[in-house]
Amino acid sequence: MNITDENVRWRLTVSGDVQAVGFRYRAKYSAQTLGLCGWVKNEWDGTVVMEVQGTPSIIRQMLDMIEDSDYIHITHVRYEEIPLEAEGGFHIR
Repeated sequence: MNITDENVRWRLTVSGDVQAVGFRYRAKYSAQTLGLCGWVKNEWDGTVVMEVQGTPSIIRQMLDMIEDSDYIHITHVRYEEIPLEAEGGFHIR
């Protein structure tokens, strides 16, 4: 993972117990709290996909905040760095 403090945009595919457990709402709350932008949505295969823009350390903090739940259990995160976008806020799709 990128270790600089420059803004990046990551497309994350998150596996585990991540659907029907409040993941997307926790993601939105965490992103808004940390000043990140992007979006989150459920996929047909049981994963959740997010695009998140901010510094790598803050994005990792967001993932920690999401998983701080009795119901959400992340088992794997696949990520790819994608181009930055001019975007405001964080949205559930």
